[in-house]
Amino acid sequence: MPTSAKILIAEDNVPGAELLEAYLAETPYDTRLAHNGEEALKLVAEWQPDVVLLDVMMPKLSGFEVCKQIRANSATRNIGILMVTALDQPADIDRAVDLGTDDFLTKPINKTELLMRVRALLRAKSVSDDLPRTLEYLKAIEEKAV
Repeated sequence: MPTSAKILIAEDNVPGAELLEAYLAETPYDTRLAHNGEEALKLVAEWQPDVVLLDVMMPKLSGFEVCKQIRANSATRNIGILMVTALDQPADIDRAVDLGTDDFLTKPINKTELLMRVRALLRAKSVSDDLPRTLEYLKAIEEKAV
């Protein structure tokens, strides 16, 4: 997992955003903040974060819609998405999963749990990013063996 991993915090609530930033401040990750869904999508396209901490209830576009659009775009679909929300109903979790979130964390946030889940998403992204190179390597080995 790269130490220069990029984490986008998409949270419209200022105290909530500050808390997430504080929790990540001691990590080696580069963080940026989006205050609404449209800003989050713009930063995803421009900055290409490794993980998005995505609030569900945001102005302009909900976290559900942001998640859906990230997953619909081939350039961004492998970004890790951790929904961070006050919603805790099974239907909300089901909807988030159906739209492609990788994980779901209910507020109030526990720092240790947040950092553990971010690390897990970064490991998964690292494996996913390495897969094409590994497949090419295996293909080259097979071709030499023939």
